This record gives sequence, structure tokens and C-alpha cells, in this order.
Amino acid sequence: MPGSSAFPKKKTIRMNEEYSIQVFRHAQLKGHEAAVYALSAAGYERRILSGGGEGWIAEWDLDAPDQGRLLARMDVQVFSLLRLSSGEIVAGDMNGGLHWVSPAEPARNRDVAHHRKGAFSLLEAGGNLFTAGGEGRITRWSIAEQRSIESLQISARPLRTLDYCPQRHEIAAGSSDGNIYILDAGSMELLHTLEQAHTSSVFAVRYAPDGRRLFSGGRDAMLRAWDSGRDWQAVFAEPAHWFTINAIAVHPERPLLATASRDKTIKIWDLHELRLHKVLEPFRDKGHPNSVNALLWVGHQLVSASDDRTLIVWNA
Repeated sequence: MPGSSAFPKKKTIRMNEEYSIQVFRHAQLKGHEAAVYALSAAGYERRILSGGGEGWIAEWDLDAPDQGRLLARMDVQVFSLLRLSSGEIVAGDMNGGLHWVSPAEPARNRDVAHHRKGAFSLLEAGGNLFTAGGEGRITRWSIAEQRSIESLQISARPLRTLDYCPQRHEIAAGSSDGNIYILDAGSMELLHTLEQAHTSSVFAVRYAPDGRRLFSGGRDAMLRAWDSGRDWQAVFAEPAHWFTINAIAVHPERPLLATASRDKTIKIWDLHELRLHKVLEPFRDKGHPNSVNALLWVGHQLVSASDDRTLIVWNA
């Protein structure tokens, strides 16, 4: 992931043998010419999008993995990617620009210079688009008009990750200052700050499907869980990887949580008790030989993206 660095520490994590699951590599998707940093659902069943360091946005059919299709090409690294419910695709780049791509209406394609030092995370909530920038701002956008409505400066350091809780209509934002900020998605009012949630940058935040817990991971390689019903009390903390946790993906229906790291591994956890089910490694499991940057659940499959310029589809 852009900006990641090593945080070596000796870790011992016990495997959950009683509830172990079978996970194996199904396919490897090749075509990108640089590191792949972003994944998104494509809006069609069994199709996904990827964004890479060469500026490409590609579409993949998981039932025909050799048939990737180039949708758009930027002149700058793509750091974030999201297919909106309107059908449009938005990509955030390393300079903070946003690229609106409309496959159905190319005339609506638009490039907007907005954030500084990177547009690291994109989120659709309440009919609006929210973006997180390298200058520490979160911005709400009108999707229909492709324009910014309002911005809020919440940190002096980059905002790296966003997630939405529909039960409470709130947004969690993780920052390079180590804090996690909880905002009202309607008013953008800052509701709560989890100060020093991680000892360094927070690269991933994800709500549980019921909205009760928030999971976070960062440069300190820790996986943490926070209970919203107990004033955001920390209820779990585990040195989950050797190096930076770049991504967390919560399965929308099954009790599974996946983490991806700069240590080249993917780990799959029990969502409720956060016991470790499975470790996917570069050699034994034919995983990624480089940093794993992004994760996406698609039905019973997990898709991972890496610095090795490929995507891997895992059957779980």
C-alpha cells in the first residue's frame, strides 16, 4: 500500500482448529503493469473492478478470469476505486484528483482536482459520495452533479480509510495521526474520536454487518475491535501480522473477516470471537510474493490485490 512501512515484532497467534475452513487458490488475474492498490464490486454479479499504479481501471469476470477488460486509463496512480449505485465509477489518484468514469455515457467522464497528497478512500452513503484526502479532509460530493458540497478538516495528517454504518448513519475515518474519527453521515458533525487507536497510521476500518463493532488495522500491524455500544471501548487487540495491515474485509453474510498485510499474507478470522481460521501464505498456498494491498468478498470467494501486479481469487 502507498506509504506502508515495516513494523517488525515477534507475534504468536493461535489457530482456531475446531472451526478451521478450507481456502484454496482458484485463479490468478494478470494484466496490470504495476502494483494493484484498489478493488471494487462492478455492479454485476461475479464481476469486479481493479485500479493500479499504472493508472488503469480494469474489469474482470470471475467466471472467465482470463478475460480482463481495460475500462479507463489515467496518467497517474490509482489509489482508490468505487463503482457507484448510479453505474458511474470514481477513482482517486496519488495527487488527490478524482476521476469520474461513465461507461454508459463517456461524455460525462470528468477529472476533478480536489484533495492534496492523495485521494485514499471513497465511500457511498446516504446518496452521496465521501472522499478522504491526504491533507486530512473528508469531502461530501453530489453524485448527480459530480461536484463537492462540503469539506471538513479533521486531521493534520492524511485520511487513509473510510467506512459507513447504516444502523447509526455514521462514518468512521482512519488517519495517519493514529486516530479514528466517528462522524454523522448527514451533518458531518464529529461525534467521537478514538485517540491513538493505533500507534501509527490507520489504514483500514470496517464495521461489522450489525454495526455493533468497528474493526481497525494499521501500520503497527495490530488488529483491533471497538464496541460502539460501550462508548467505543476497545474489546480486542491482537498483533495480527508481522508488518502493516493494509486492508480488512468483512463478509456481508458469513461470520468471516479477512486481513491483508505488507508481510505478504492474508489471514481469515472468525468474525465474532476473532479467532484465526486460516493463513494464506506466498509459497505453501501459492499466494502473493509481495505486499497484499486490497481485499474484496464476492459470494464465497475472496479477491486479493498485490504489489505483484496481480489479483488472486480464493475459494473459501
